[in-house]
Amino acid sequence: MKKLIKGLREFKASYFSTHQELFEQLSHGQKPRVLFITCSDSRVDPNLITQAQLGELFVIRNAGNIIPPFGATNGGEGATIEYAVQALDIQQIIICGHSHCGAMKGLMKLNSLREEMPLVHDWLKYAEATRRLVLDHYSQYQGEELLEIMIAENVLTQIENLRTYPVIHSKLYQGQLSIYAWIYHIETGEVLAYDPQKHAYVLPQSQLPETETDEKLLHQFPACDLAIHSHQNQHIEVEPPEKQIISTHERFPMTRLSPEQMERIYRGSNQAN
Repeated sequence: MKKLIKGLREFKASYFSTHQELFEQLSHGQKPRVLFITCSDSRVDPNLITQAQLGELFVIRNAGNIIPPFGATNGGEGATIEYAVQALDIQQIIICGHSHCGAMKGLMKLNSLREEMPLVHDWLKYAEATRRLVLDHYSQYQGEELLEIMIAENVLTQIENLRTYPVIHSKLYQGQLSIYAWIYHIETGEVLAYDPQKHAYVLPQSQLPETETDEKLLHQFPACDLAIHSHQNQHIEVEPPEKQIISTHERFPMTRLSPEQMERIYRGSNQAN
């Protein structure tokens, strides 16, 4: 607590004093550009990762970056989403998972949480679709590999849940909203973004036009636009799991990731796409 109180003094004396014009503007209202949905994990800081200015991100944080389907609960997530899109007219939403997610570790052993942490157990049930998909289609993996798959799939599942909200459905129909899927890798500081055309997580900057300047890159978010199609609605020919021949280097064998991405996910490769 002493450290936090010291931080308050430093904030007022340094950052606040040098950004008084910004705080004066913010005192009259907020106009965030992005709704950023991520995990409550202390190692994930949306503003730090994106280098966004104060007031640019409207943030939802909870265990596992989970969005319960519309009508499943009267929790704060739905109300915050509705307010962000309807009242604040936010037109970009990012759902960001991260490596080594404790919530996804819990989801992998959901039944064992029932006695020790019943509230956590009940919350993670909103990610049951993720758990079932992974158990049914990735049974040949375990440990850290299975956790990485769970994290990647969960972000896409939560986008599907997000699309069940009437305000989201309406905005998408009108072409007034874009949804993005990100995964943040703690060890490397790298963020990968889901590309629905490639069915892969790719480096965000690879999705921007080559003509974009460095200055613009600092102020834009990657265009992995899921506003038209979710991965659930894509028709992709995939061999049944038992017929697939998967080498030890081919991770995430299903439809989401290209062979090149299977090795790179959570490895922090800086190779160009």
